[in-house]
Amino acid sequence: VQLQESGPGLVKPSQTLSLTCTVSGGSITTNYYYWSWIRQPPGKGLEWIAYIAYSGSTYYNPSLKSRTSISSDTSNNQFSLQLNSVIPEDTAVYYCARVDERAFDYWGQGTPVTVSS
Repeated sequence: VQLQESGPGLVKPSQTLSLTCTVSGGSITTNYYYWSWIRQPPGKGLEWIAYIAYSGSTYYNPSLKSRTSISSDTSNNQFSLQLNSVIPEDTAVYYCARVDERAFDYWGQGTPVTVSS
């Protein structure tokens, strides 16, 4: 399984960040996998953002839920993240990953995002 993130490297404050993860080597609708977005701000640890399940159910980090939306495009085997009203503290490397039995077993290489005017 391979995952590849794509999206803008630079976003202005108050704008919406949109990222897409393209999955190859396996279907995002396969039971019972979940597909996740995680980020790592500079000098800090990993922060889980959201999951979308094989069934399409979604789960969010409560601290980001009000600004976050995760969705999937099964025809293209992709899932996406939207983060609204971004602030400089949203600057991070954003990763997509697969979740199998509560463990992140496959990761994308990560895409850096900077929030700056």
